[in-house]
Amino acid sequence: MILISHRGNINGKIIERENSPLYVDEALNLGYNVEIDVWIDKELIFLGHDNPQYQIDSNWLNERYSKLWIHCKNVESLEWMDGRLNYNYFWHEHDTLTITSYRYLWAHPGKQIIKNSIAVMPEVYNDDISQCIGVCSDYIQKYKK
Repeated sequence: MILISHRGNINGKIIERENSPLYVDEALNLGYNVEIDVWIDKELIFLGHDNPQYQIDSNWLNERYSKLWIHCKNVESLEWMDGRLNYNYFWHEHDTLTITSYRYLWAHPGKQIIKNSIAVMPEVYNDDISQCIGVCSDYIQKYKK
């Protein structure tokens, strides 16, 4: 099972640290994959959920790309990612399902009955994850066996 920390969270939300490069690195260093929120603003790269908050550069992404699940938060970030074959990225808002650039099925919370999908926040709806290939959660530590 692929275990994906949601914005760096491992054992509950710490909103003030979410998406910060150091917080993401902490989760990566514990062996988790991490879903991050990426913005492009005036050709600069940022992490942040509701807005561009932490400036990073492409080297930061390149050094971690194999463990990152990149949620493009604006059209500019999606356009920037297009053609960067190393990165696993996706766009979604309230869709039931989206497909990442690595061809993973990313299911919206509460829609986890899709075989071989990544279950996002399954604890919120007590979703059955038995047919999922991965989980993305603020409580990812509880899924580690």
